[in-house]
Amino acid sequence: MTPQVATTPVLEIGYLEYGPADGPPAILLHGFPDDAWAYHEVAPDLAARGMRVLVPWLRGYGPTRFRDPATPRSGQQAALGADLRDFMDALGIRRAVLGGYDWGGRAACVVAALWPDRVRALVSVTGYNIQNIPASGRPALPEQEQRYWYQWYFQTERGRAGLAAHRREMARLLWRLWSPNWAFSDAAFERTAASFDNPDFVEVSIQSYRHRYANAPGDPTLDGIERALQAAPPITVPSVILHGAADGVTPAPDPAVEAAHFTGPTRRRVLPRVGHFLPREAPDAMAEAMAEAAEMAGSN
Repeated sequence: MTPQVATTPVLEIGYLEYGPADGPPAILLHGFPDDAWAYHEVAPDLAARGMRVLVPWLRGYGPTRFRDPATPRSGQQAALGADLRDFMDALGIRRAVLGGYDWGGRAACVVAALWPDRVRALVSVTGYNIQNIPASGRPALPEQEQRYWYQWYFQTERGRAGLAAHRREMARLLWRLWSPNWAFSDAAFERTAASFDNPDFVEVSIQSYRHRYANAPGDPTLDGIERALQAAPPITVPSVILHGAADGVTPAPDPAVEAAHFTGPTRRRVLPRVGHFLPREAPDAMAEAMAEAAEMAGSN
C-alpha cells in the first residue's frame, strides 16, 4: 500500500487509507517507537465494517515531513493534538472516531478534550494520556521510575547521541520490555523501523521527552494549547478505555482516578497478557473497541 500525503500548515503528513471514501471516518494514531503499520490488522477490519480508515505517521516518523526548516522540531503534546486537528482539516473531515495509544493516544485525547465537536467517539489505550507538566517534578514510586529509565536517558546529551546512533536497537529493546508476551517478527519490526530514519525522528523524540518534564521549551505558537491542557480538561465524548495487563511501561491506573477525567459515557477494559503495543498484540480487541465507540456515539 502506497502512502498518501495530506498538506497542513506545518506538515506534509503521510498516511494510509482503507475502506470506502464515503464511510464514517475513523483515525488511528501510533505511538513511540512505532508507526502507521501498527494498525495493519485493525484498519482492514474497520474498513470491512464500512468505515473510512485513516492512519497517519506522526511528526518525525516515516514519510511525514516539516514544510519549513525553521519550524521547531517539537514533539510536545500540543503539537501532536494540533497536527491531528490540522490533518482532519486538510482532508475535510469534520468529525471522526479517534483511536490511539502512547503518543497517538495523547493526540487523540488532546483533540477530544479541547475540540470535542470534532470527535464522535474515542478509543484511548492507557486512558487519559494528557500530561500534567506542572506536576512533572513530583516523583513516582520507584517501580514506575525504573520503567521510565529511557525518559531519564533522553534528558542527557548522551541519550540524544544514543538514540541517534542506535535508534533500531533502542526500539527493539523497548518493544521487548513493554510487551513481554508479544513474539513480534523481524519482518514486522524492520518494516516499522524504517520510519525511524526520518530526519526529524531524533530531534522530535528528544524534545518530547524533555518538554514533558519542563526541561525544554515548547513551540511558542502552541503556548495557548499548552495552557489549556494544564487545566487537565475532561473528556466528555463517548469513550472506550483499553489497558494491557502486561504493559511494561504504563500499568493500568486506579479506575477511580481515570474516571475523574472521562465524564462522558465511558467503558473500560483490561486485556490479560497484552502489553503496551495493544493494537499489534490484540488487533481484534482494538477493532471491536472502535466499533463499540462508534455505536456509543450513535448518529451524533
